Amino acid sequence: MKVTWKLPDGGEISADVANGTNMMEAAVANNVPNVIGECGGSLACATCHVYVDADWAEKTGEVDDFEDAMLDATEAEREASSRLSCQIVAADEFDGLVLIVPQA
Repeated sequence: MKVTWKLPDGGEISADVANGTNMMEAAVANNVPNVIGECGGSLACATCHVYVDADWAEKTGEVDDFEDAMLDATEAEREASSRLSCQIVAADEFDGLVLIVPQA
């Protein structure tokens, strides 16, 4: 599936991501700035915070209680479309997904 990260400077990074890969791992593998994933995707750091493009917000699912608590600790301001990218896992139905990287 294809994913595009929109960067704070107006640039974009697009990549093909294998099903089953979380978006934090995909961002790190594709050198997306400001997506760090210090905890390795264990839902303990909030350094993989992204905003989900409005066209994709409902499709990526609901935030669970653990993710909700971690989103309160993000460096960039939390918005309604905020997600931890480690909690979004590539699947065919997400082909074309657009994620917006917050300013660090």
